[in-house]
Amino acid sequence: MVVGVDSGGSGLRIALAEAETGTVLDTRTSREPIRTGPGGISARHFLDQVLPAVRALTEPHGGRPLVAVAVGAAGMATLGDELRAVLPGAFAEAWGVRRLALAADAVTAYAGALGQRPGAVVAGGTGMIALGTDLTSWRRADGWGHLLGDCGSGAWIGRAGLEAAMRAYDGRSGGSAALLARAEKLFGPAAGLPGALYPRTDRPAVLASFAPEVGRCATEDPVAADILARAADHVAEAAEAVCPAAPGALVALTGGLFKMGDPLLVPLRAALGERIPRARTVAPAGDPLAGAVTLAAALATGTLRLPEDVSLLRLFGDEVPTAQASAQVGGGAWGHDGPRGHIQGGHRGAEGA
Repeated sequence: MVVGVDSGGSGLRIALAEAETGTVLDTRTSREPIRTGPGGISARHFLDQVLPAVRALTEPHGGRPLVAVAVGAAGMATLGDELRAVLPGAFAEAWGVRRLALAADAVTAYAGALGQRPGAVVAGGTGMIALGTDLTSWRRADGWGHLLGDCGSGAWIGRAGLEAAMRAYDGRSGGSAALLARAEKLFGPAAGLPGALYPRTDRPAVLASFAPEVGRCATEDPVAADILARAADHVAEAAEAVCPAAPGALVALTGGLFKMGDPLLVPLRAALGERIPRARTVAPAGDPLAGAVTLAAALATGTLRLPEDVSLLRLFGDEVPTAQASAQVGGGAWGHDGPRGHIQGGHRGAEGA
């Protein structure tokens, strides 16, 4: 059997699956997010939750061995040093497992959406990140947080909508009376909005909470419609930056942002068609937990095709490839020519890098 783990801002999900087929046997969920400390993501807190959950998952299956584990975690690329140092030994001691994949959540989102095929995946929620591969290396665009990027994300749309509301309040050009009315209904008098927003430690989430209001206004308000059109172009631009150059590459959109529906998706489909006509947009096959299961099953069966990377996808154990560097962000599409997930599910929103 294999174990897939999806760890994010909303908690932890764990799946036990058949190694040969990737068929999920059972799952466990915790609403307690893994803590982050001075050393990054806490390996101790992670193990305190995962070890007993996996024990409970495996007990009904008569002691069948675990042969591989894959963990996808938000922040793995920048905050995962402690996990990479501790988990290989801890899993080997607890279960005798030596084949392990530690991945950024964008990688498990990719594997869940497209499996092990070349293409690009945009994960959009409060934040936004695009990840692509030609099966030789990875390429990333955005995911830099609401101050430096996440262009086209829920936080970006919400901030643009609130700016339009404040412009209307001031009587400046580019304002939207419709968005002003919705902002005051949601947050109170416009003049008090800075005081209500700036002290918050969850500002990206607060900004993103206004994005659905922009979507609701877009069918009748040209300012709101223009915000979504610009957001769509930002998302398509990120997808273009990471999409392999070879014809036939696939593009998938994952995350809660794209549940906004036609007000965003119609301009986004047009922007994708204009920017990457060589690619084909497909529905995601599964969610990040499905992606973790896909990675674990591929490790167990020796069929892993997704490339290893120093920060995005680290492999541990016998007979695994040597880590290689990712392509740098920017510079357009690649010139490289280059099994799907087994469970379905909805995507939680991306939360930046």
